Amino acid sequence: MKKFLVFSLLLGTMAFAVPSVEAKSSAATSAADPQINVQIGRNRNRNRYRYRRMRRVVTTTRITRVGRYRYRETIRTTYLPNGRTSTQVISRVRLVGRGIRY
Repeated sequence: MKKFLVFSLLLGTMAFAVPSVEAKSSAATSAADPQINVQIGRNRNRNRYRYRRMRRVVTTTRITRVGRYRYRETIRTTYLPNGRTSTQVISRVRLVGRGIRY
């Protein structure tokens, strides 16, 4: 009977002591591990921003005729690093008067 009581007390204390020991050990290992993200290879996100900075933007004006009216257009030309160009008309103002004819 004594052996049964001692054995049950021993198992009862182990049931409460073992989870607390495991919780301490997992907390200790997580605190000891530094939170470092190691990336091997090229960083693709950084390259995307680099190409955005390498483009060149030029703003020019030109005079165009549409029918019998003349317009002064302001144009933004973007030269991309892969050789492409992108042209965008920013503003178009109608020229009035009998000045020089084009």
